[in-house]
Amino acid sequence: MSKVFPDVVLRTRRLVLRALREADAEGIVTAASDPVTQRWLPMSNPYTREDAMLWVRETAPAMRASGSGLTRAIEWGGAFAGAIDLRRTDWRHRETEIAFWSAPAFRGRGVMTEATVALSRWVLTEAAFERVVLRIATGNSAAARVAEKAGFTYEGTARNAGLAHAGRLDLAVYSLIPDDL
Repeated sequence: MSKVFPDVVLRTRRLVLRALREADAEGIVTAASDPVTQRWLPMSNPYTREDAMLWVRETAPAMRASGSGLTRAIEWGGAFAGAIDLRRTDWRHRETEIAFWSAPAFRGRGVMTEATVALSRWVLTEAAFERVVLRIATGNSAAARVAEKAGFTYEGTARNAGLAHAGRLDLAVYSLIPDDL
């Protein structure tokens, strides 16, 4: 069995999950520069077009090629709505982690829940994984709602396990396994 995720395109009722494109750079910069995104994720600040192009051209493709993960752009109606990825993939134990962030204009519309459902179901069924994990800053109630609406089970809190611009923080750990589907 391959230890690299295929360059899959996933479609839902409203969304397309696909590889990042250079044309996404402006949307990436806007979303990654947003104060809410910056609060919870340790992204470059300021986040520049050069940062976005490096991610699109090198970082995301290298992650896939190495087998460590898979990054997908979230597209809604032809617009860049955010990003979701598989990371920290353990092929031996068939476990991976999902991480996500959305563009400000698409928050509160169920976009991230729909993307999380699509990617988690795909990795548990088509890719035959046994466990998908979400690690969310304990204060990030919007992301916790996504995990719960997507059917993930809260497992507990990993203390001092995350890093954001403000320093270390606790992470709520959620999981989804094939028996949950």
